[in-house]
Amino acid sequence: MPSTHPRFRPMPRRRALLLALLSGLAMQAAAQQGAAPAPEAAPPGQTASADATTLDAVIVTAQKRAERIQDVPIALSVFSAQSLDELKIEGGAELLRATPNVTFSKSNFASYNFSIRGVGTKALSVTTDPGVAVSFNSTPLIRNRLFEQEYFDVDRIEVLRGPQGTLYGRNATGGVVNMIPSLPSLDGVEANLKGEIGNYDSRRVAGMVNLPAGDTLAFRLAGAWTRRDGYDYNTVTRRDVNDRDLWSARGSALWTPNERVRASLVWEHFEEDDRRSRTGKQLCHRDPGPERVGATATDAPFYREYLSQACLPGSLYDEGAFGTPNGASLPQMLVAPGFVKLGWLPDFSDFVYALRGGVTAPIDPFGDVRQSRDLREIATTYDPRFKAENDVVQLNFDFDLGNGLSLVSQSAYSKDDYYSTQDYGRFASVPIFSDSGDAVDDEGNPAFALTPGGVYTDPQLGPSSGYLAVDLSRARSKQWSQELRLQSDFDGRFNFNVGANYLDFEIDEDYYVFNNIFSLLAQGFYNQDALRGIAGYPPMDCPQNLDPSLPFYLQCVYIDPNPIDRIDGQGHNYFRSRNIARTRSWAVFGEGYWQLSDTVKLTAGLRYTDDTKITTPVPSQLLLAPGLRGGGLVNSGYPALPDVRQSWGKFTGRLVLDWKPDLAFTDDTLVYASLARGYKAGGTNSPGIGADPEFLGFIARDTTFAPEYVNAFEIGTKNSFAGGKLQFNASAFYYDYRDYQVSQIVDRSAFNENFDATSYGLELELAWKPTERLRLDANLGWLKTRIADGERSIDVMDRTQGNPDWVVVRPWLQQASNCVAPKDYVERILAVAGDYNIAPTILNNFCSPRFFLGGDLLPGGFYESLLGFSYDPRTDGPNGGQGFYAELGGNELPNAPRLTFNLGAQYTFQLGEHWDLTLRGDYYRQSKSYARVYNTVNDRLRSWSNANFSLTLNRPQSDLSVQLYVKNAFDKTPITDAFVNSDDSGLTTNVFTLDPRIVGLSVRKGFY
Repeated sequence: MPSTHPRFRPMPRRRALLLALLSGLAMQAAAQQGAAPAPEAAPPGQTASADATTLDAVIVTAQKRAERIQDVPIALSVFSAQSLDELKIEGGAELLRATPNVTFSKSNFASYNFSIRGVGTKALSVTTDPGVAVSFNSTPLIRNRLFEQEYFDVDRIEVLRGPQGTLYGRNATGGVVNMIPSLPSLDGVEANLKGEIGNYDSRRVAGMVNLPAGDTLAFRLAGAWTRRDGYDYNTVTRRDVNDRDLWSARGSALWTPNERVRASLVWEHFEEDDRRSRTGKQLCHRDPGPERVGATATDAPFYREYLSQACLPGSLYDEGAFGTPNGASLPQMLVAPGFVKLGWLPDFSDFVYALRGGVTAPIDPFGDVRQSRDLREIATTYDPRFKAENDVVQLNFDFDLGNGLSLVSQSAYSKDDYYSTQDYGRFASVPIFSDSGDAVDDEGNPAFALTPGGVYTDPQLGPSSGYLAVDLSRARSKQWSQELRLQSDFDGRFNFNVGANYLDFEIDEDYYVFNNIFSLLAQGFYNQDALRGIAGYPPMDCPQNLDPSLPFYLQCVYIDPNPIDRIDGQGHNYFRSRNIARTRSWAVFGEGYWQLSDTVKLTAGLRYTDDTKITTPVPSQLLLAPGLRGGGLVNSGYPALPDVRQSWGKFTGRLVLDWKPDLAFTDDTLVYASLARGYKAGGTNSPGIGADPEFLGFIARDTTFAPEYVNAFEIGTKNSFAGGKLQFNASAFYYDYRDYQVSQIVDRSAFNENFDATSYGLELELAWKPTERLRLDANLGWLKTRIADGERSIDVMDRTQGNPDWVVVRPWLQQASNCVAPKDYVERILAVAGDYNIAPTILNNFCSPRFFLGGDLLPGGFYESLLGFSYDPRTDGPNGGQGFYAELGGNELPNAPRLTFNLGAQYTFQLGEHWDLTLRGDYYRQSKSYARVYNTVNDRLRSWSNANFSLTLNRPQSDLSVQLYVKNAFDKTPITDAFVNSDDSGLTTNVFTLDPRIVGLSVRKGFY
């Protein structure tokens, strides 16, 4: 009988068939090999060398033509299949360990930030382009899974540092990461198979088969599968989470009907279905709210909570960071206690409120508990779920036209589907709901059972006695691209590379936040049937598409009745941000290469790019319905605003002068100087909240953000010494960075801003093979970035900027963002209006005069005579009441550590005639950096290091190897990046970290 234990789940059929096919073909290849010994061959990914003590020559296509890496005047790091295995780089996220001035981190939603020399992707929008172009076999992919999936059957990875504005064009302001797969070979039957086991019950299988079908046609099939247990532990569900269950397959064909034509077709598929977490632990320095404002105490119910932002600025490494937010200060927890009534006490002496404590004792669902300091331990009632599926199809033609000319065509199509859900609050809740069984309606009959037994059943999240919040991110995108290039290979002093390309990208992305208090408010407040009575009656049965002209007391919020995996997407009882966009881009480009003398070459390139982005803005609709109380325009659905169309036509390019002097102390030397310009298109900000401006007001914000540009100057040198035993490369650069794109969450949407900056730095790379058995590697990056003087932005974590005359105030539920208010005015409200127990309602007016129960602080308003002042945040508050600007001039760019370096060494011991044993160690270190442009105490990321070791037993004649390795040997848990959440989420900080210590044992066998 098959086992049903989760560690012995049967493998899905498609994966099993793939691996069975690979294994069978590998055995067939072995049978075809027979008893004949395998020929002596260079290790995979390297070129055979006449002298085993010299470093291998590496051929790259960084300039879209085959060249020796030491001849390319670009700062460039290249990793063959063998070097990836030696360095234990198993995916794109780990390239930082061997590339100077590179950082990587996942971001808060469905993306990542791969940064080169401080240039990456810190903007959030479906129209945002990556700052570092990610390419599959030289085809750029806007959405990809190259940083989730693991590398397999790779020919090489090329990492180009610096703007690549001519040949790669758009999205290459920081550089390019190009993954080049191994393609079919006509040289003969070849196969390999690799199996691995490790801690966390890790199991991996990978393999490939190369099958020629005659002299002109060959096929190659490769695949990989990984399954392991979770690296994190959920103490509430008692389950390991952040596990992996993923597989990839690639099929390719090569056709060479004659010497002049070469065609290849590549298809790659990736699939994942597991409990991967998008983010790590959530940290917070709890904000209890002020005990006094001036001389006035804040001890009345909810006063401190209305003046608390839930989390305060503070170091992510202090003990205080492992607190929980002041949950009683969240907008929904401020409104629900007084506005959701279950009914009356049987003696009608008071209401029975839906939340325990009612209006007299604010309840904090998180209980002011302390979290574990273990970043790999979480405490949530909801485990994550992650699914992704990606396909890439590429068709390549290379035509030799004769007379030194060739025509290259690359056509590609990709499709990506993504689904991820996890606990939004990342904190377990105490029971918060009252028992509706204790309540009666206005007539003394048993009240409607909204929370029977103190349990509320949310239509999406199910029953719970506590606060429950879950998010869901899903997206579907597709891309088509075509590039044509005409290249020369003349014998004379001039050659060129000219071409044109076109790209069409479409995406439809949703981000949801489900919260049982949202649904409770929809049922118990917004859908309260005021015509039936005051309390204890069932909520209105609210249909979709209710007539907006009905009076406000007949309006209601449509509640989606479906569970989270089958939502109709029309509900206003949850937050939904839908983002629809299309990008169309075309470009013409060309580079000329002039050999000015035998040792001096001039490269000049120019590109014209025309980008068009069309965005369909879809405002969010959380708890909105027509009329005064609902503050919206519709009670269901998500009406779109008119499309926003943006277009740019920009020139980019580069000018390079390189010199190959004949020096007595080097074997060969390249010295180069370059000027380059990079460009990345702008985009649109999310549209925010779809309110009716008559009843619900917001500050108008920019709907778009500008393109960014990098003007780069670089000098460098590449050198070989000692007969090829030593390579030393160095580069220095200066960047003038214009309109750097960065975002934060404002009014529940991503708001992107632009800032100018400069950066400069130095990079050193060394490889030395002093003997046949010993190899040493080192690289170092030094970087200094600086945001320009005069740049400024509002920091949502510190809206008062230390001004003692202003305090932070919470908004009305539907308005999301905190604001600031004059301290003297707040004190007067607490002192005077406290007698009427209406201070919280008045405080909401500081954020906006337009909301349910708002407007009475305006000149001539109801409270002016009572309080002795009037206030309009639009004119009286700094920046419309949002707060004071933080001055950014002189700050460092995010994720731009001053120092990165890697040291590696390996030694091979000869064991008899046929075996060798290689010991390798690598050490990486990154200095401190900042997660945001504000460079405050809560933005600082400490320096961190990582060490990896491997021991490989190899029998070259049989192409057999056994490897034992350990990654993150000292089990470090650094915080690699951080993301500050929105005001109405409590300004918590999501942190990201490394994988823990990984130990693995693999066996690989090749067949020829």
